Amino acid sequence: MASVLDTLRERGFVAQVSDDKLGDLLAKQPITVYAGFDPTADSLHLGHVVPIMALAHFQRAGHRVLLVVGGATGMIGDPSGRSEERQLLSIEQVAANARSIGAQMNRYFDPNAPHPPLLLNNFDWIGRMSFIDWLRDVGKHFTLGYMLAKESVSRRLESEQGISYTEFSYMTLQAFDFLYLFDHYGCTLQVGGSDQWGNITAGIDLIRRQRQAQAYGITFHLITTSSGEKFGKSAGNAIWLDPKRTSPWDFYQYLVRQDDKDVIRFLKLYTFLPMEQIEELDEVTKRAPEKREAQKMLAYEVTRLVHGEDVAREMAHAASVVYHSEIRGISDDVLASVFSSVPSTQIARCELEQGLPIAEVLVRTGLAKSKNEARRALDAESIYVNNVKIEKSQADLRLLPQHLASPSFIVLRSGKKNYHLLRVL
Repeated sequence: MASVLDTLRERGFVAQVSDDKLGDLLAKQPITVYAGFDPTADSLHLGHVVPIMALAHFQRAGHRVLLVVGGATGMIGDPSGRSEERQLLSIEQVAANARSIGAQMNRYFDPNAPHPPLLLNNFDWIGRMSFIDWLRDVGKHFTLGYMLAKESVSRRLESEQGISYTEFSYMTLQAFDFLYLFDHYGCTLQVGGSDQWGNITAGIDLIRRQRQAQAYGITFHLITTSSGEKFGKSAGNAIWLDPKRTSPWDFYQYLVRQDDKDVIRFLKLYTFLPMEQIEELDEVTKRAPEKREAQKMLAYEVTRLVHGEDVAREMAHAASVVYHSEIRGISDDVLASVFSSVPSTQIARCELEQGLPIAEVLVRTGLAKSKNEARRALDAESIYVNNVKIEKSQADLRLLPQHLASPSFIVLRSGKKNYHLLRVL
């Protein structure tokens, strides 16, 4: 019987496994697995989706999944993979962030499966412990030599800033999470990014010493593009799952612009498409890269998982028409996102209902300096309304409500790239 570990390896998730016997165990019986997510922001981003997708594969294979939001660890800050100390958040901010990201994680799982995911907050068991409790019951099981040997600590010690006692203690909190989940939920496997290896093995060691029991760990590759940039980063900004932070249009466009060298790998990691279908898309990409079929599928599938089927369809529709055909049937929000960097001019709806001469509109929006220049542009047939060319014979066109591309917008263009948005109030 194949195990979920085989699936994860085939799809390119796995970086490290703590024990070679884990694959056989996963093939024989269902187990309980967890991953932790510290609420350092009020939204997850694309980088967080890899462990979530991996946990969803575990659920599909019949295993029990625990999603642990770090209400306690989020107030400390994980030094793993960082060169400087995190800014500490207030208790109220961490709690609010925890609620937000908890709601985002459930979208990837089947609530009707035999084992629906269980959402937990580690503040519920760590927050009630006193400092004396922690030193006696947890701290005494970690030697300084053991902690200093961890890469996440040693790297920071070698840095100019060093590491505070607060962040130095982080691994003891995560290790205790694993022990607590082992005791109360029978959890024997922790998964996370490859920068979490030291924290995960600390928990495995604590369970072995305290309970004389075997626990396991898997880490996943930190995803980068072929150019070496972190996947999910754009111009220094994270691609957030919250539509208020990253609009669905920008989210979709980030995915559809992925390089041919990366897209197949990302389809394996970020979608549930069967491997056979992904291989077919790989062949299409090699034969006809200009069609960008794999990129379109990646953008659609990931947007569907994050924002829902209706939004994914709307983004795919907008992408197919907004630069290539007449712009019609698009919502105000999407159109505003598409042309967010384009200058705009406001007009009153009553003006549009009376009819606005196109030459006057060109002057008013700055697409022409004068009516004579507007007339010359119209004679040259270089003016477009919603991507439809205004023919020379239409130079006296008056813009009316039927020219709206969305409930409140008309898209004007002069030449190939000079766009202007007409917003109707």
